[in-house]
Amino acid sequence: MTGTTGTTGTPLRVALIGYGLAGSVFHAPLIAATEGLALDTIVTSNPERQEQARAEFGDGVSFAATPEELWARADELDLIVIASPNKTHVPLATAALKAGLPVVVDKPLAGTAAEARELAALAEERGLLLSVFQNRRWDNDFLTLRKLLDEGELGDVWRFESRFERWRPQPKGGWRESGDPAEIGGLLYDLGSHVVDQALVLFGPAASVYAETDVRRPGAQTDDDTFIAITHTNGVRSHLYVSATTAQLGPRLRVLGSQAGYVKYGLDPQEADLREGKRPDTTTEWGAEPESLWGRVGSGESPLTGGGRPEPTLPGAYPAYYAGYAAALRDGAPNPVTAQEAAAALDVLEAARRSAAEGTAVSL
Repeated sequence: MTGTTGTTGTPLRVALIGYGLAGSVFHAPLIAATEGLALDTIVTSNPERQEQARAEFGDGVSFAATPEELWARADELDLIVIASPNKTHVPLATAALKAGLPVVVDKPLAGTAAEARELAALAEERGLLLSVFQNRRWDNDFLTLRKLLDEGELGDVWRFESRFERWRPQPKGGWRESGDPAEIGGLLYDLGSHVVDQALVLFGPAASVYAETDVRRPGAQTDDDTFIAITHTNGVRSHLYVSATTAQLGPRLRVLGSQAGYVKYGLDPQEADLREGKRPDTTTEWGAEPESLWGRVGSGESPLTGGGRPEPTLPGAYPAYYAGYAAALRDGAPNPVTAQEAAAALDVLEAARRSAAEGTAVSL
């Protein structure tokens, strides 16, 4: 797929829609750090956010108050990145594609798998590259686990446990915690998008899904404590936990196989580093973590009592997403995350929501 006017040696001009958490912490810094990409325009009408962006990226970045201003100058841009609230993803991606522009959309791509597939079909029809920002595929623990699986260190995997847990006993409000279904809020679609995507990448399609969702905190309007069980078609079982109400955090990953298991505590450091203002193009050893946080591989004993051997954690690599997207756009390299993959994850999320409501497993 094409859809770019950039030529070799000329940076691709990127317009970023949204400068909240996703736009300011993840997308803008990663775009700016990627060779071959240039952050051209940020869409935000908030003066404080404009000033924040100007302070980091200088006068080379311009601002637009509305996305419609981008469509009017589509011939001056090469790529649209959508980092606005979830409910805007589908209409904005549709408008960008119809304006002839390739698109990156923050997860979740859409509220339903059907909408995701409609976007995929539109992109295919227009010959444009549509990709989904699933940055957790480049987490340090996930990359390390993929290496272990590729090398056969665990044998046949029987159970994959993945936890994205937090202790936030007081709701913060905002659209992510809204009870309005139109907002596509709640942890199932927020953190659940990550853990489900990872499970499908590692172990393939889902055959059935069972889920439990709860609203635990006083004043909360949508799910803040959710469990998802996937039975994959190859027999692997994934047990996935996403929660804002976990007073004692469990292991980030616990993967059990016929020969050994891998247990890893602690979250990849890249998000915290980005929040603190560290940047991948100026920080040496980006994504690295200390040996004290390495996971362990072994069998027959808890890693917390010395069981197994330390497994060096590979550095996390969020910059690889945009480097991969730029290569796909310019050189025809593989799309780092396709809309069809996002749709498959949304199939699971929709099944999980139905399972939780009905109290039964849902076949896919």
